Amino acid sequence: MTETLVQWFVTHLGAKAAKELIIFIISMIPILELRGGILAAGPAFLNIPTWRAIPICLVGNLIPIPFILLLITPIFNWMKGTKHLKPLVDKLEAKAMKKKDQIEKYEFWGLVLFVGIPLPGTGAWTGSLIAALLGVKFKKAFPAVIIGICMATVIMWFISYVLLGGVQILG
Repeated sequence: MTETLVQWFVTHLGAKAAKELIIFIISMIPILELRGGILAAGPAFLNIPTWRAIPICLVGNLIPIPFILLLITPIFNWMKGTKHLKPLVDKLEAKAMKKKDQIEKYEFWGLVLFVGIPLPGTGAWTGSLIAALLGVKFKKAFPAVIIGICMATVIMWFISYVLLGGVQILG
């Protein structure tokens, strides 16, 4: 699914936007995030050099995180007070909380692993949402999300540039 979404963005924005802007936008979007950004940046799609792609994707993925951690709970509480938005919030909360066990059990490191291991339904957006809903303090959640994003960066770089892109890392 990620590859299909990445292909859609590359195809539809490719003629209209700079490659760097495309990976920045992809990295900010829930579901795709940095994982999709680095995949799009790799040799299989946009062929942006690693040294340029990684900082752009990191910044793009990090921008929404403080807002999610600090503001999502009050926003959700306000939305729950409206007849039309309450079902949406309930659905989002239920979906996120299905994945809370790892974070609750292992706390800081659980959040790091949840964000860092690129599996469907994990990532910085969902990890931050769960942390906020569980009441994890910003001082603890934000560094865990950053470490997780860095971990995901290394994994996705290897997948995108080495496995899919054929970049040789040794000799």
